[in-house]
Amino acid sequence: MTKFQLKIFLNASYEIILVFLQFFIISLHFFKWEFIPEKQIIKVTPFSYFVGFLIIIIAFIILLVAIKDLGRNLSPFPRPLKNSNLVTKGIYRFTRHPMYYSLIFISFGVFITKLSFYYLFLSTSLILIIKFKIALEEQYLKNKFKNYLLYKNKVNY
Repeated sequence: MTKFQLKIFLNASYEIILVFLQFFIISLHFFKWEFIPEKQIIKVTPFSYFVGFLIIIIAFIILLVAIKDLGRNLSPFPRPLKNSNLVTKGIYRFTRHPMYYSLIFISFGVFITKLSFYYLFLSTSLILIIKFKIALEEQYLKNKFKNYLLYKNKVNY
């Protein structure tokens, strides 16, 4: 295997690992593990539950809008599809990564409804994974689309 082939293999592996970890952490939000104590940070109140639920609903709506605006460009992987276009319309006029941010806010909303260390750990882990995924995706977008840097400078997040 040449150095070039090894680099391609490692990049592809890194992408797959990031996507797997993202979906794994998201799935952990829906399972209650008996062996993991759900020690609460503070007691959940009806208000905190309502705020968390409201965050989840708003973030889910934004996620659906982002999916609609991406259309056929949608992929779970950071590497853009071969025949994809740079989407700068719709919600993408305001933020470069609304799907990722929506996932983070949904995770944070779940944390607010539970207020436990377990969900705080999940939200923090998801933020870190998405941070790495965004960095990798932006490299690919910069290399594929000549006007990506203009878009990136125009739309801050």
